[in-house]
Amino acid sequence: MKHIIVKLGCLALLCFTITDLVAQTTPPISDPRLYHIAEAPSADRIQTDIEKLVSFGTRNTLSDTLSQTRGIGAARRWIKKEFENISAQCGGCLEVYFQRNLVKAGESSRIPQDTWIVNVVAIQRGTLHPNRYVIMSGDIDSRVTDVLNATSDSPGANDNASGMAGTLEAARILSKYQFENSIVYVGLSGEEQGLFGGKHMAKVAKEQGWDIIGVLNNDMIGNIEGVDGVIENNTFRVFSEPTPATESDRQRRMRRFYGGEVDGISRQLARYVHRLTGQYMDNLEAIMIYRLDRFGRGGHHRPFNDEGFAGVRIMETHENYHRQHQDIRVEDGISYGDVIEGVNFEYAARLTAVNALTLASLAWSPQVPREVEIGGAVEPSTRLRWKASEEPHLAGYKIYWRRTTSPQWEYSKFVGLTAYYTLENLVIDNYLFGVASVSKDGHESPVVFPQSLIPRGQ
Repeated sequence: MKHIIVKLGCLALLCFTITDLVAQTTPPISDPRLYHIAEAPSADRIQTDIEKLVSFGTRNTLSDTLSQTRGIGAARRWIKKEFENISAQCGGCLEVYFQRNLVKAGESSRIPQDTWIVNVVAIQRGTLHPNRYVIMSGDIDSRVTDVLNATSDSPGANDNASGMAGTLEAARILSKYQFENSIVYVGLSGEEQGLFGGKHMAKVAKEQGWDIIGVLNNDMIGNIEGVDGVIENNTFRVFSEPTPATESDRQRRMRRFYGGEVDGISRQLARYVHRLTGQYMDNLEAIMIYRLDRFGRGGHHRPFNDEGFAGVRIMETHENYHRQHQDIRVEDGISYGDVIEGVNFEYAARLTAVNALTLASLAWSPQVPREVEIGGAVEPSTRLRWKASEEPHLAGYKIYWRRTTSPQWEYSKFVGLTAYYTLENLVIDNYLFGVASVSKDGHESPVVFPQSLIPRGQ
């Protein structure tokens, strides 16, 4: 009996050693913290914030800036104060400031006089990579039918107090955590006048060398009753451009022969949002829309795209045009105007949760693989190579692939801390490939599509 006990003890020790080894080489598939973050947004707090933003009467970019109770000046000062209150609760973890840009009269037909466009920025600095950023934005300004009407009531309850309230709520939740990368929560201004707030912030980020992982632009996240008569609260849309507007002629030529028509950095960010939603949210589906934005329309992620940064628009599935850009009125039995009665606060809280868990996962993620190359023409296998990172929380790399007609990554393989891998007997012609970095906590970077070729024989 004693002999048997000794053998069982050795077996148990062996099992522990194998389990420990697997834990070191294969990161977890989920992080329990993200489940808590997904459940944290409060519909009541979002309602309170939307009510406050609506109470300023109008937030038109051209409206009063001196009043303490009405106009865009009062609204942006209140937003800044809210960010400062959040920062006080976390020991000063947010850097809060106004970001100002003077737009001269005539730069746009929607700017009839010199106008200060003022963003409200709150940065939660990363502990390891303070210059690596993930950004969540909402818009401060509102409008009625005439975009130059700066005096009529323009509540902008859904467009876009909902996105601004969601950004404040995400800051309340995530400021309780520490992240390796920085998170920026921002209220952008001048959206209705021509995306001026986003243009200025994207330009500053480019000039200052910000390493932006991605921008989540939230523009209308609270309506569930569509103008088409559909009422639905379990889906939302993610708009993304297919390839960067800043790509080079060489990259265009590469794409013609080697693929990647829908594999730009913004499209990979959209897939990231889709994957996390499916993993951490109950009864909520991200619908990827293969467009920069709605048909012929625009949003505040576009200026970041124009500077070469990854950015997507997150918004409701069913819009109600009667509640957008309208004078408040009743006409032919139809109520017009973006009033608070049209906002579903529970739905806005759920879309805020999507943002919060995406921000957190990206802020905990390693740097994306760099200099990703691919090879395998007229060969039986596919080879991938990239430049390895030395980040301390890096567990390794994961290779993704999918059929050329599939919108989502279908297959993956964690390959550990290597910078070269061959997928044996996987013919390169039939699939598209990418590589992601993975942290020891299981957080992944966005997937990187190969941009150059491995010479044959290497």
